[in-house]
Amino acid sequence: MKRFDYARPADLGSAIATLAAAGDGTRLVAGGTTLFDLMKLDVETPGRLVDINGLAELRGIDTGGDELRLGALVRMADAAEDTRLKADFPLLSEALWKAASQQLRNMASLGGNLLQRTRCAYFRHGEPFACNKRNPGSGCAAIDGANRSHAFFGGSDACVAAYPGDFAIALIAMDAVIDVEGAKGRRSLAIADLHRQPGARPHQDANLSPDEIIVQIRIPANSVGRASTYHKVRDRESYAFAVVSTAAAVRIEDGVVADVRIALGGVATVPWRARSAEQALIGRRLDAETAAEAGRIAFEGAAPLNHNSFKIELGANVVRDALIIAAGRA
Repeated sequence: MKRFDYARPADLGSAIATLAAAGDGTRLVAGGTTLFDLMKLDVETPGRLVDINGLAELRGIDTGGDELRLGALVRMADAAEDTRLKADFPLLSEALWKAASQQLRNMASLGGNLLQRTRCAYFRHGEPFACNKRNPGSGCAAIDGANRSHAFFGGSDACVAAYPGDFAIALIAMDAVIDVEGAKGRRSLAIADLHRQPGARPHQDANLSPDEIIVQIRIPANSVGRASTYHKVRDRESYAFAVVSTAAAVRIEDGVVADVRIALGGVATVPWRARSAEQALIGRRLDAETAAEAGRIAFEGAAPLNHNSFKIELGANVVRDALIIAAGRA
């Protein structure tokens, strides 16, 4: 780990000013559960860390009104145990507590969790492996290499690294919005617009300016969230990254599907919404047959690599099972 300067601003304005003045090479630190790991591996080598844990305006959970508001510095453990989250959005609570061990959830912030970087081994280990995300222009060793854990949705000739998070998968299913603030003021963007598909510039993970900070996450109040689940298949029983995961939510009226949300994790370079599968269910009864059909549709268009084609059938089954679990809660 290289030497770095450290700043701990007292308010949001000071934090933004520090970022704007410092430019590239500066990183925010909240829980630090991802950043410090990457610093030890020399993947991240910031010259300055800006500790935002003192920013009270980024804390708090507001469950009143027509939307749920989660401060970016709320710890994953606190959000996972929030009473309204568990009752009205079980998929959000489940995505959080299935994401990591209790120790990590006690430290990790919601905003930091959304911006965690890929777990691709080539990205994390560096030389002698080529990685455009770590060293732009060097190539992508994963495309023809060990790619069992990589993406077959949203990739490019430059990168096929999968997005590793769970919480963002559940948020995209709920049409969540994030508020960010920077030197040019505050703006809002859909969670679906936060993460970037790699294209030719895989080193740019998110659509944020260097001086912007995530302030809060907003989830519209919607009855579809009550009958929902986050179903995650992993290589070991607890606290591993998803091989395939599905966030599913349904609203049943008069015996048929009136609203449904399906999002996929572990298989795409960004949180992935399976809208064609959703459309296939609207107006139909949700049973084992239609759930299985939706699962197959969700994985149409996949471009599997040498070692991850097994995820297509597995993923279809995960979607089917998630829909059945959600329907059972309707």
